[in-house]
Amino acid sequence: MAFEKDLFYREFIQREEEFLRAPYNPEMEFYSHIQSGDIEKVKKMCEEQPLIEKPGLGTLSKDKVRNLRYHFIITTALVARFCINGGMPYQEAYTISDMYIQKADTFTTTQQISDLHPIMCVDYARRMKNILKHKKYSKHVMSCVEYIYNNLHTRIKVEDLAEHIGINPSYLSKLFAEEMGCSISFYICDKKIDTAKRMLVYSDYTTAQISSILAFSSQSYFTEVFKKKTGKTPYEYRNTTTGEQINYIF
Repeated sequence: MAFEKDLFYREFIQREEEFLRAPYNPEMEFYSHIQSGDIEKVKKMCEEQPLIEKPGLGTLSKDKVRNLRYHFIITTALVARFCINGGMPYQEAYTISDMYIQKADTFTTTQQISDLHPIMCVDYARRMKNILKHKKYSKHVMSCVEYIYNNLHTRIKVEDLAEHIGINPSYLSKLFAEEMGCSISFYICDKKIDTAKRMLVYSDYTTAQISSILAFSSQSYFTEVFKKKTGKTPYEYRNTTTGEQINYIF
C-alpha cells in the first residue's frame, strides 16, 4: 500500500521531459514578465496574441489538437524553469506544470488548449509576484519547504524535517514560524489541501484516492479539513471550480 501511494504521487508530479527536445523560439520578454510577476503585462500579452493564433509555431504533429498541445507543454515547461530561476521552489514549479499539462491532455479542441494558456501563465506570474515581495528565506526554512513539497504523500513530522535538515526540532519550529508566519503543521496542511484542489480540478482521482495519496488518516477527516479550508466538500469543489479560480500564495 505504501508503495502504491508513493507511486501514485510520483506519477502525479512526474515530468514530461521527452517534450523538451524541440522547443520553438521563445519570446524572452514574455517569459521575463512572468518571472518578474508582472501580472497585468502577462494578461495583456496573452490577450493580444492567444496561443492558437501565435505565428511561427512549428509542426510537431499533423494533428492540430496534438500539435497545439505539444506547444502548450513546451511553453509550460519553459515557464516553470524561468520561475525556478526567479526563485520559485522547484517542486512547486514542477507540480503546477504537471497539473496544467495533465489538464491540457484531456482537452479535445485547440480552443480549449489555447484558453488554458493565459490561465497557466497568470497563475505562475501571480505566484512569482508573491514570492518576490516577501523577504528572502533562510537556507533551513527553504530546505524545509522543499522537503515538504517532496513528501506531501507521507505523514510529515517536525522531527523528520529537523533530522533531514540537521537542526534541533524546537529551533526549526521557531525559525519556521518567524519566517513563514505559521506553524509547520499548518503549512503542511495548507500545501496538502492546495495539492488536493489541483488534483480535484486537473485529474480524475477520486476523493478516496486523493485522501490516501496525500496521507490523510481517513477520507472523512480529509473531507472535514478540506471543507474547513475551502468552505466546500471535495465533491462540491470539483463541480464548481475552474482552473482560473485557483489562486495560491507561497
